[in-house]
Amino acid sequence: MLQTNNQQYLIELAHTKMPFGKYEGRFLVDLPEYYVVWYHNKGFPKGKLGEQLQLIYEIKLNGLESLIKNIKNNYKK
Repeated sequence: MLQTNNQQYLIELAHTKMPFGKYEGRFLVDLPEYYVVWYHNKGFPKGKLGEQLQLIYEIKLNGLESLIKNIKNNYKK
């Protein structure tokens, strides 16, 4: 069950778009690294979006964007 929840969370993360700002409409995984680092330094928004951006930061920091992009391209939300 936990594995299914994690899979669903990653599928949702892969399909989530930035809801506002300069990069509105862009998939979170496709945000420029400097922008995600800026949020890391400034503070992530509260709530689900903040959690997702924080995870995207960790993913980019560890060079794992290709995993999320693969999920985005191969799994429907």
